[in-house]
Amino acid sequence: MRLIQAGDLAMLVAEKSKPFILRLQPGKELQTHRGSIRHDDLIGIAWGSQVKSHLDARFLILEPTLRDLLLRIRRRSQIIFPKDIGYILLRLSIGPGTTVIEAGTGSGSLTTALAWSVGREGKVISYDRREDMTDLARSNLERVGLENRVVLHTRDIEEGFDEQDVEALFLDLPRPHLYLSQVIEALRSGGNFGAVLPTTNQVSQLLAELEAHPFALVDVCEISLRFYKPIPARLRPVDRMVAHTGYLVFARKILPASEEEPESNHSPYLEPSE
Repeated sequence: MRLIQAGDLAMLVAEKSKPFILRLQPGKELQTHRGSIRHDDLIGIAWGSQVKSHLDARFLILEPTLRDLLLRIRRRSQIIFPKDIGYILLRLSIGPGTTVIEAGTGSGSLTTALAWSVGREGKVISYDRREDMTDLARSNLERVGLENRVVLHTRDIEEGFDEQDVEALFLDLPRPHLYLSQVIEALRSGGNFGAVLPTTNQVSQLLAELEAHPFALVDVCEISLRFYKPIPARLRPVDRMVAHTGYLVFARKILPASEEEPESNHSPYLEPSE
């Protein structure tokens, strides 16, 4: 049985109430509309325990998942949603030890997920030209204890990236098609490239530029997510669903074709349908 330690990030959940995520510190106290809970009463008990506030309201204490953290991130801009982030991590092959660049830090939703996934040995390098967004992302990373895995740059990527030979690179920018030369300079041959865009005309612009640069296995998709009411006697979809949030574009960097080979406007390598 694993016991809760001082310094752990914990989530307290009450029935029909938003969860509270906090870092446990001796002597501190959580104030809620259902009563207060002392951190000292939580440290040393087992994860999954039920606890009560001073008003006798019952809470469940759990370790927050990555999804829990992302849904409650402090933000000043639109974020990439968990339903998209999961597939992005899969397609970019993000795992322990990976070095990955992202541009368009924003509030740090994807930054947090990347930092969580690369582990202690990996590194996330994130670029944003707005200092206020860099500061917000740093604050969100510090809140969940992942700041040491991320290098934040406040700079326009038109100047290029400082890094080279990285395994993966993701753009969350309005005009990613303008920066493919910079992407090629930073991404290793065979590396994974991805981008998210809200409209089809932006996707078309990116696709045209991908054809003009050494990329293959180009793929475009969108992801919808529908939950069901978990009631055995009347299982059915919930009334609302998260449908379109953005188009995802993925590709692999390849070595340019030799000058002897005929040029083509279309890559002969296609991503198989799933």
